[in-house]
Amino acid sequence: MAEPLRHPGTGRPAGRVDLAHLPVRGRVASSGYVDAITIMPAGGAPKFSAVVTGEGPNRHGTARIRLVWLGQHRVPGIEAGIRLGFEGMVFPVEGMPTMYNPRYEILSPTEA
Repeated sequence: MAEPLRHPGTGRPAGRVDLAHLPVRGRVASSGYVDAITIMPAGGAPKFSAVVTGEGPNRHGTARIRLVWLGQHRVPGIEAGIRLGFEGMVFPVEGMPTMYNPRYEILSPTEA
């Protein structure tokens, strides 16, 4: 079982930021549902990405983030429809909040 994401420097569980309230830049922990995944073709550099949408009233809204794992053709357990907790540095790429190589954990539908 994956260890819960922890707040840097304190070891306490990280508070999650709603995707609708992400800062433009900075370290955050959040969660949401994977709406889509993209796997780069074999001829290019390995890169796997997932678009995650918010939870609750933002689930089907515009609150989204792109998670990108460089050097990976697949990331274990990441597929469309799962609920995911993640942590890392967020910054805008082509107008969309993006995180590269985030820490992640797969959450059950009822985990808060």
